Amino acid sequence: MKVLIVGSGGREHAIAASAAKSSKVEKMYCAPGNAGIEEFAECVPIGAMEFEKLVAFAKEKSIDLCIVGMDDPLVGGLVDEMEAAGIRTFGPRKNAAILEGSKAFSKDLMKKYHIPTAAYENFTDPDAAIAYLETAKFPIVLKADGLALGKGVLICQNFEEAKEGVRTIMLDKKFGSAGNEMVIEEFMTGREVSVLSFVDGKTIKTMTSAQDHKRAGDGDTGLNTGGMGNLLTESVLYERGGGVL
Repeated sequence: MKVLIVGSGGREHAIAASAAKSSKVEKMYCAPGNAGIEEFAECVPIGAMEFEKLVAFAKEKSIDLCIVGMDDPLVGGLVDEMEAAGIRTFGPRKNAAILEGSKAFSKDLMKKYHIPTAAYENFTDPDAAIAYLETAKFPIVLKADGLALGKGVLICQNFEEAKEGVRTIMLDKKFGSAGNEMVIEEFMTGREVSVLSFVDGKTIKTMTSAQDHKRAGDGDTGLNTGGMGNLLTESVLYERGGGVL
């Protein structure tokens, strides 16, 4: 089996390391990959968002399975493009990946189907967001709607911090177009736990729970990062964003 992995971070490194253990894999490529991934796969200089080139490469190399690791190509619809070309691909299609690509969409979906979630409001107008914050309870959470490498969340302790946060996300565009819309969310305390599942539309296979540690500083302080690592029940695994811990 010939495998193509799309991405260049720690997540793709973990996928490559695991795939390399399979006796079914005869050849593995990664686009664009990184220095660590080269231990397991042949890295090719094609960007994760260069869909036409990726599809052409997959056809040229007769790829049997494409695994898309990065969020951006998933949200952009790479799985749809690969499947349209007849290439078996692991990852959500564009209409499902929006759950990761838009926090506002996800919050509205949870509200519609009565899935428990923190209280929130969505805003596309920064002035309306500031007006809402004038009577809000603090601390409060500001979230850039789109993909921001796990960094588009600000926890604000008072109105002045929140007002500056609105400017940072929606006006200064610190997180780019991800800040065109913003979610203002109730601040909740407690342990954060993530439970991920593999789903094919009919079957659900749930993995063990994990606890992310995203803050930049010791003692759970500072801004969120793209993933400082996470804990499972028995071991520390791979950093989600950029390398191996």
